[in-house]
Amino acid sequence: MATAKTPRAPSSPPNAPSSGAQSLLRQLGIIGIDHLEPVILAAIATEQPLLLIGTHGTAKSLLLSRLCEALDLTWRHYNASLINYDDLVGYPLPDDAGNLKFVQTPASIWGAEAVFIDEISRCRPDMLNRLFPIIHERRIQGLPLTDLRFRWAAMNPPSDPDADEGNYVGSEPLDPALADRFPFIVTIPAFATLSAIDQKLVIQSSPSTTVPPDVSTRLRESIEAIRQRIDATDPGLSDQFSEYVRLFIAALRQKGTSLSGRRAAMLYRNLIAVSAASSAKSKSAFAATCWQAVTASLPQTASGSASTSPAQLLAIHREAWSVSLLDQSDPRKLLHAEPNPVRRSLLALDLGTDIATRSACVADALGSLPPGARHALAFHLASRETTQVSASVGEQIADLYSQVAVKQQVNATLIRYGPKFATTRQIDAFLALPPAGAARDLGFLTNLLISEWKAGSLKGPADVDAIVASWVRQRQELGTPTNVPDDGRAK
Repeated sequence: MATAKTPRAPSSPPNAPSSGAQSLLRQLGIIGIDHLEPVILAAIATEQPLLLIGTHGTAKSLLLSRLCEALDLTWRHYNASLINYDDLVGYPLPDDAGNLKFVQTPASIWGAEAVFIDEISRCRPDMLNRLFPIIHERRIQGLPLTDLRFRWAAMNPPSDPDADEGNYVGSEPLDPALADRFPFIVTIPAFATLSAIDQKLVIQSSPSTTVPPDVSTRLRESIEAIRQRIDATDPGLSDQFSEYVRLFIAALRQKGTSLSGRRAAMLYRNLIAVSAASSAKSKSAFAATCWQAVTASLPQTASGSASTSPAQLLAIHREAWSVSLLDQSDPRKLLHAEPNPVRRSLLALDLGTDIATRSACVADALGSLPPGARHALAFHLASRETTQVSASVGEQIADLYSQVAVKQQVNATLIRYGPKFATTRQIDAFLALPPAGAARDLGFLTNLLISEWKAGSLKGPADVDAIVASWVRQRQELGTPTNVPDDGRAK
């Protein structure tokens, strides 16, 4: 634990950042994270909680201590893996009236303007619950921390038992509710990823260097200018940012990652703040601002629950930004608003969108469905009067359709009680007494089951039941095609 107070440098009236504003972190002695500067400055300007995630030795503690020095803050540095509650509040002592008071120590949190909680992912659960209201509400024991402005934390990446190297045993994923209280979650790059020039600068750097007074002044002026630009944000830009957030979160949900309403509001405010910190003026600059804000605003980075790859995330961002620029009557707006991939694919076909959009929607729908349902959708698409998609997607539809519509035969010798025997018995049982809803499609399902059996996709009786149930459910949702006769042959 540490507490510090540095002499306040003379301050000039707030104005726009100087030409050196884009390298303020480097002037503070922090090398290699220039690209993160708009996010760091946005977090400072808005005084929102900031969480740094990085491997050991990436200057997370140095960054926050230099910021405290430059901003002349009274601050506390706690190691969450070692901290006790008395370290935060002092020692409880009843007064003469019987009220409980806290005997403060130089390390207690009372009077601090900034608090830095290091190793937060290694904190005991009981202690973590006590840190929660400090981060979320600026309160402790229900009492307001009236002086506290900045709440910063740092951690190593969450442990991954499957990782070959770089696994931090003991660095636990943050509780999702706690991770969701950090609007800004920034990943600090490792030394190995820095440029050769920056690596040499890090090697030659002096950890004892103090912050020059002119850099402190420039930092405070830049932060004040960012706050002014946030207050003066154009309403049209604010509306576009909110539309982008809505589209981004909807697309993210389709990929299996959900964000809370609280996080949606945080992301919107982060977009405005990072935009103000980067002084973006063009559409391409605003798009880059959105990407910066998004990558520094996802709680899954800390909770270890991310199910979307970086490539998928980038694709979602680009599509959401592109669609946010469209007129409200554009059909692509309707497509983004539809969460169900099957309905979205049919909507893309009905709206007459371009072939690339249609193909992408159909491919996404087919890929999202299990066997049976996937074949039912392909069967439905092949039966439409027009289903114009790319050659590759059309080939995928044709392959799936042929498994259902083309009569399948198989001759095989089975070993009694062998692995395929029980599966074959289940298929026979289905053919003898098809369940409700499957009788009308008995021919189609027979072809499908035999095709899957020959391909080795049916591993047991349960797979037979699953593929039939999936087919029936999807056919009921889609309805019976009108131009395909009951024998399964397309007209």
